[in-house]
Amino acid sequence: MRRGQRERVDVTVIGHLDKTIIVRGDQRTISPGGAVYYGGLVLAWLGLRVAVVTRLAVGDAGLLHDFRRVGAAVYPIFTNETTSIENVLDSRSDKRTCYQRAFAGTFQPEDLPPVEARLQYVGTVSAGEVDLHFLRAVASRGPMALDVQGCLRKVRRGELVTADWPEADQVLPMVRYLKVDDREAFALTGRPDRREAARELAQAGPTEVVLTSQEGVLVLADGEFHEAPFRPRSTEGRTGRGDTCFAAYLGRRLVGDDPSSATKFAAAVTTLKLERPGPFRGSWEEVRLLMEQA
Repeated sequence: MRRGQRERVDVTVIGHLDKTIIVRGDQRTISPGGAVYYGGLVLAWLGLRVAVVTRLAVGDAGLLHDFRRVGAAVYPIFTNETTSIENVLDSRSDKRTCYQRAFAGTFQPEDLPPVEARLQYVGTVSAGEVDLHFLRAVASRGPMALDVQGCLRKVRRGELVTADWPEADQVLPMVRYLKVDDREAFALTGRPDRREAARELAQAGPTEVVLTSQEGVLVLADGEFHEAPFRPRSTEGRTGRGDTCFAAYLGRRLVGDDPSSATKFAAAVTTLKLERPGPFRGSWEEVRLLMEQA
């Protein structure tokens, strides 16, 4: 690449790389996590050109290996510590309790690298990870996809809880693809019905709303609903479910799938991911077979 020339990719994935601590009963494991991790690797698996922008400590630079292994362009901003979130999972339900153990700081507009992308994907996991000033800078670069998880989180006595998002009215009009889960959709709209919540969110600006739950994925695109279930044989890979689903959907939309096909594809990929801890590592054949069984 010539000096002064911007690198061109399909997707710039922006978010904290999380040193995730997963607690399930007596078992405790530590692994990379965050939307940038689970989502970025799915997008690369789809054959898209991916740039990763993240904040982490120099001592944790080895966590970037998986991105480089799949050919992603990596733009780290080194900080004093790497974000770390502890997820305590309830083996009898979909419930999890999250605690923030470390924080890599808020993204700044100057953190954005000289990259041109067809889509800017902001995947937040932690309270304070992004602010309105930064999101405006991202949106100025082109279409933006946003996972609101971190935007809705607040730290209360160390625990990350879903709360309000005062800047929602200013941010949502800048978003093309919006990702929420059922709890986040309720927090933003007060509507327990997922379709009603998706409609209200779409009215705020996003062209497409992707809403995940324990049961599956619901998409509202251009006024039409598309839905597909998750059908895992186990949920050992619960952490990263929404990140995987959203990235799979975005990736297939970028390669030309219509919303209905992209929804079914995302559900199949997520089903396989739910069965195995870590990022999605399935095959095209496995995804194809699941889609045919739907």
